[in-house]
Amino acid sequence: MEQFKAAPKKWGNSLGVTIPTEIIKSENLKMNKEAIFLVMGDSRQKIKKLFGTLKIKKPTQQIMDEIDEGYDEH
Repeated sequence: MEQFKAAPKKWGNSLGVTIPTEIIKSENLKMNKEAIFLVMGDSRQKIKKLFGTLKIKKPTQQIMDEIDEGYDEH
């Protein structure tokens, strides 16, 4: 498994990424040979959308007390 950073560029109506030659060789990539690609974009925007969306009906102190319950019992 190899890793590299690239900026997608316009390719027709899609976006394309150029794979470095070293990775093509080391991973034995060939034309029309299927490969798996893991895409990790800027997840900070997703985290910002999630922040503050968890709705809990119990007070925080009650949750903390439940976590502590039985912790010292050994």
